[in-house]
Amino acid sequence: MKDFRTSKTLKMLVPNEAVPIEHYLRQPQRLIHAITDSRRIEQLEESIYRLSLRPLSFLGVSIEPTADLRVWTQSDGTLRLQSVACEVKVPDYLSYVNQSFSMSLEGTLRPQRQEVGTELNGKAELAVQVELPAPIKFMPDSMLDSAGRTFLNGILSTIQHRIERQLVGDYREWAVSNQSRSITTSPGKFRSNPAQ
Repeated sequence: MKDFRTSKTLKMLVPNEAVPIEHYLRQPQRLIHAITDSRRIEQLEESIYRLSLRPLSFLGVSIEPTADLRVWTQSDGTLRLQSVACEVKVPDYLSYVNQSFSMSLEGTLRPQRQEVGTELNGKAELAVQVELPAPIKFMPDSMLDSAGRTFLNGILSTIQHRIERQLVGDYREWAVSNQSRSITTSPGKFRSNPAQ
């Protein structure tokens, strides 16, 4: 059994909008679709999502991991993500790999107010445990560890890049939409009470 682990941190400044980003981070369903390919995400329960990664190559073996993720927001506005189940699709002759495969993913995204915006501080930790097929498992440990770190870093880098590219744009669109909704409903409130 081989154990691979890696972690990544993220720091980005999000410009302030009319609706604070803390409110946006309380919309896990919108957020999860913003930072992943919506064709590869399926909502299982209120806060549980199934994420199917694209087929990946690890030491010449094509695998397709699937993870069930719980996503929720804490009272201080921190967004939390945690894997609750996983499996991996492999060629039929490597079906025993799936039986030994386990993956753990934990992540946080914490907002901190600044004068010019909100700083998002993120951290993700990814671990995979798997029984490697021969002859891969007979390779030197240093080579296996390097390949494993590269493989896991690739997964986390993909998530990080999508956050950096898409989260700000989606948040801005969501904030403008919510501000417009609030403007269109407010006149009705005033008309309902002429004394105001």
